[in-house]
Amino acid sequence: MITGNIIRAGFLAIILSILIMASWEFHLRHQGNTIYYDDNEAMWAHYRGMVYEPSDESTVFLGSSRVKFDLDIPTWQNITGNHAIQLANVGSDPVPYLVDLADDKNFKGTLVVDVTEGLFFSDFSPVDIATDKKINYFKKITPTQRFSFQVNHVLESQFVFLDQERYSINSMLDKLPLAPRPGVFPGPDFPDDFGVVDFHRQSYMTPRFVADTSLQNRVKAIWVCLGRVMAAPTSSAGKLDSFFNVIKVATDKIKSRGGQVLFLRTPSSGPMLEHETKGYPRIKYWDRLLAVTGCPGIYYADYPSLSNFVCPEWSHLKPDDAVIFTKELIKILQKDKGWTFSKKSNSI
Repeated sequence: MITGNIIRAGFLAIILSILIMASWEFHLRHQGNTIYYDDNEAMWAHYRGMVYEPSDESTVFLGSSRVKFDLDIPTWQNITGNHAIQLANVGSDPVPYLVDLADDKNFKGTLVVDVTEGLFFSDFSPVDIATDKKINYFKKITPTQRFSFQVNHVLESQFVFLDQERYSINSMLDKLPLAPRPGVFPGPDFPDDFGVVDFHRQSYMTPRFVADTSLQNRVKAIWVCLGRVMAAPTSSAGKLDSFFNVIKVATDKIKSRGGQVLFLRTPSSGPMLEHETKGYPRIKYWDRLLAVTGCPGIYYADYPSLSNFVCPEWSHLKPDDAVIFTKELIKILQKDKGWTFSKKSNSI
């Protein structure tokens, strides 16, 4: 009798759990939400493991959030027949990832490094801990973790509510409007529609964000706030010399193994561009980066086809513009930088 009651209680609990999850899923979809993915260390490690593909069949992209928004991966792959491996990370300094690839003797591929001056040339980025976590996760990943990632991918591809970055209890609690407390500095509260992620690790703005200037203004306000509290750029002669030496050593290692590195400066606009231009004079930072490393570079303002984009929140391209930017970038790589792609490439 007791066993029967336990079985019935367990069965009822399962039914209630299913009903609650189904109701939550229905509610989220009814609000217009769709499938997005958690851009966590497991996802990053999945793509980090792909960098050993033949260099003529794939290109690795490093950087901060801009190249995650501005490179439209389906467009890149459809035109070039070349696999885009997206390893850029939101809010992060790409230099540690560059060093990680340089120290990996098995990496001999083609690398595009996006340069967002406020992160690339700064002494500190707000997600340095997350950077170390992703690199260490890849180095120590277990077969169980690989299997778990594949299972999670299948489930995430079907259910909206599994988006941990938006709909987990902790993430929703973090978004509660609490009064400020002395000595407590909460992280920036970006609108959910600003940067959603697909399974290629491409970030993009939702149509709701592109159409809503109030959401765009919220992000602009965050950029202004971060600009006030972020560390000053690396500027002293000694620090700059040391910084550029790190980059040169890393790029030299990659090139010595037959790989190639190209630096890319993607568009920004409005006060963001003004701040970057004033704080990081091109001759002192970008031009010296190319001169010291001997690597080619593409600075968007040098090309009419890339120079007229307007970023909705001053720092990233909207999806339609990302498609155009990617097409034009491919043309420049082919015609100006002499890049060739696989035989599957389509003419442009």
